[in-house]
Amino acid sequence: MISDGMADVLRSLRLGGAGDPAQACARALRAEGVSLSLLVGADRTAEPLWWHPELSARFEELQFTLGEGPGPDAVRTGSPVVEPDLDRVRPERWPALLPAAREMGVHGVCCFPLGIGAIRVGVLTVLCNGDRRMSEQQYADTTALAAVLTGAFLNGDRRGSRRGEGNVSGLGVYLERPSGLHRAVVHQATGMISVQLGVAMEEALLRLRAYAYGSERPLGEVAADVVARRLRFDDDVSGPYSPDSGKG
Repeated sequence: MISDGMADVLRSLRLGGAGDPAQACARALRAEGVSLSLLVGADRTAEPLWWHPELSARFEELQFTLGEGPGPDAVRTGSPVVEPDLDRVRPERWPALLPAAREMGVHGVCCFPLGIGAIRVGVLTVLCNGDRRMSEQQYADTTALAAVLTGAFLNGDRRGSRRGEGNVSGLGVYLERPSGLHRAVVHQATGMISVQLGVAMEEALLRLRAYAYGSERPLGEVAADVVARRLRFDDDVSGPYSPDSGKG
């Protein structure tokens, strides 16, 4: 059974009156942070919709930059990945993410995929607090929240007024597909690197991620440099470099 706090949040979400939904969810779950991402594009990239606090956004960017972590695993398997204490996770499971997450101040992470069967539409990420555990009540509340969000996505819940509910926007107001995707620049940069190196898109993305990780920069920031022709990936000998001119 869900808690009274989560029941209030779900009721408020349906009525479109939760204010900041991520903050409301984090408070109800007594979590360090909460984020919701929608899977978009042919490669099902996780595009953040809302988060609280900024630490949640930074952790989502870290997972995206490295291409590993509980979020990608949850999307791949279709099952929750519950790791409330990252110190207990085997180092070889997420070799790049674990030390970076600890340095960031993330103690534990629990990710719940949104979807039914083989269908995946998003992922809900909960950052655990310093207790480094997830209680049965927190698990039940998070599962209920994930189920409601999944239903809203799959049912195309975008605007409550379309169903004759007047000015009440409903849950769909919080699930609008973003008009300007944050990850679009990464896809564009990947295509450019694919052409520059003559490799498949998958390998081009790996090269981009490797460079971002090695230079300790966000993937989106490096991708923006590629798109702006401030950075090129021309060969395997000299590696990526900044051209003197703006020509591609």
